[in-house]
Amino acid sequence: MRLREELPFTNGEDEKDEVIQEVQNQLCPMVNAGFSCSKRVIVVGYALTSKKIKSFLQPKLQGVARNKGILFVAIDHNRPLSDQGPFDIVLHKLSGREWRQVLEDYRQSHPEVTVLDPPDAIQHLRNRQYMLQAVAEMNLSDSYGKVGVPRQLVIKRNASTIPELVNRAGLTLPLVAKPLVADGSAKSHELSLAYEQYSLHKLEPPLVLQEFVNHGGVLFKVYIVGDAIKVVRRFSLPDVNKWELSKDAGLYHFPRVSCAAASADDADLDPDVAELPPRPLLEKLAKELRWRLGLRLFNLDIIREYGTRDHFYVIDINYFPGYGKMPEYEHIFTDFLLSLRQGKYKKKSS
Repeated sequence: MRLREELPFTNGEDEKDEVIQEVQNQLCPMVNAGFSCSKRVIVVGYALTSKKIKSFLQPKLQGVARNKGILFVAIDHNRPLSDQGPFDIVLHKLSGREWRQVLEDYRQSHPEVTVLDPPDAIQHLRNRQYMLQAVAEMNLSDSYGKVGVPRQLVIKRNASTIPELVNRAGLTLPLVAKPLVADGSAKSHELSLAYEQYSLHKLEPPLVLQEFVNHGGVLFKVYIVGDAIKVVRRFSLPDVNKWELSKDAGLYHFPRVSCAAASADDADLDPDVAELPPRPLLEKLAKELRWRLGLRLFNLDIIREYGTRDHFYVIDINYFPGYGKMPEYEHIFTDFLLSLRQGKYKKKSS
């Protein structure tokens, strides 16, 4: 059965209520026959960029969601957030101090609504100076492997001093340069690889310099949705050997290294490179980071140091990443939203 066009609603609250009732009837078809129903539609208000709406709110996700009694409703930015809803969950990925304040005020006045995720916690990941701090502090090491972060240096201004600062910090070339601000824009995904010290002054601060770690040209994208974990392989920067390091000079720019088009899941790879990180290690890492970061929607870019089986590095963390590229994301994400409702129900019952 095809329901009317997806939200936002052009005819206001009446139309929204009508669609909610339609989904409720679909969820509990026996209600009209006089039977009661304990299930209720979960209304998810979303505040996303047009790009994120297109990539995330795909028709299949919306269809799966409706079949499970979940309805996505667009938040109207021209009206006070408190005047809209009622929402069970607010899903957002917008930037700006004003929006963060709106969300924070809403969280305080509507504690019954789950906001994914707290704006202050998200802000922590937008700065690469602090992004990997939680991983570094964990110093995770057990029988399944060791997880760390590459040595890095923050440069906020004055590119001419970069060679000296790199020398003083004892960083080893080549170095990966990343923009300091990670706001999800195309520019924030741009990388540069510096092979020799004299090219460093060509970089444009503010930025973070990370020591490049050979990893077989493959990285692991670890998607985290609440308690669920999904791992995919992506092609990455190729390894660098000593001969190439002595031969190559200058700075190489990469607009974006890892994307869905660069999937390595079906490629003919060296088994030692392709082997996924141990599941127990990822579960321990994800659980600890959910607590330390205060987030439930994020992903990790992880590499395995080439020549080792169990030495891993987290090189990037992204809030609310491109879940549309994650296999089976429609079911994983909607099951997560349902679990939030069940968790609330258990709290009320206890």
